[in-house]
Amino acid sequence: MMINYQISTFHLTIPALCYALQLDKSYPACRQPAVQTRRFTGKMTLLIMNILMNFCKLIILTITLPFQLMEVLGLYRMYKRLFPLLAYNITFSYNEKMHENKRNLFRNLCKFCSTDSTLRLLEIGCGSGANFKYYPYGCTVICTDPNPYFEKYLQMSMSANNHLTYERFVVASGEDLTVVEDKSVDVVVCTLVLCSVNNVPRVLKEAQRILKKGGAFYFLEHVVADPSSWTYFFQHVLQPMWYYLGDGCMVTNATWRDLEAAGFSEIQLIHIEAPRVTFMIKPHILGYAIK
Repeated sequence: MMINYQISTFHLTIPALCYALQLDKSYPACRQPAVQTRRFTGKMTLLIMNILMNFCKLIILTITLPFQLMEVLGLYRMYKRLFPLLAYNITFSYNEKMHENKRNLFRNLCKFCSTDSTLRLLEIGCGSGANFKYYPYGCTVICTDPNPYFEKYLQMSMSANNHLTYERFVVASGEDLTVVEDKSVDVVVCTLVLCSVNNVPRVLKEAQRILKKGGAFYFLEHVVADPSSWTYFFQHVLQPMWYYLGDGCMVTNATWRDLEAAGFSEIQLIHIEAPRVTFMIKPHILGYAIK
């Protein structure tokens, strides 16, 4: 019994000896307790951060109670009238910051031009037409958006971008584009939209339906940050408030997973940190997927 007790005592003091004498960490008795300690510390840190995150989120949820009540009573729809004006003004700032990224993203649109030599493009959630300046000369554009109050600002963008041919503006959600025929467009564009739709897989399915074989779905979206970052923490804490101010926008979506699971034949996708934008939407993905 005495021998067993002494051995136990010796092993209990190994971590202290490793630290004090700076023994070789490749020695198993030194390495294993240190690894276990780091794992335990990591789990405890994660637990504490989750508790803090949920507590802060509860506070924000409480603050948004008036917005929740407005939504239940149908009063929140008034904000949808004002949102297009807000989005129109933000567009100029965002385009300036993301100019190079957008230019590089859309530079090969003509690659997917159909045999009649005219690129036919449909934009889901076109908003105020922020992408028009990046489309190639002569491109035919079909505009769709669920918010009819964008049309006024859309007309302004059309006038400023007369190098394009505008076919029509359709008030429709990305989940339901039944007014558009199957296999009728070369390209579908969707930027900063998948964050606010109700069903991302359904939108991607609709995009595939209306695309011609070999056509492309172009995307640029902000996404959830790395779980180990403070951005991730604040995205989840402030999401309830962001949802109402952003007209249903979600900053906690891992949209790349939906794209990867959608069944496209090929996906070109990269993750970037958007330059000079608010930290909440700094993580972005962009690229295109081929039907």
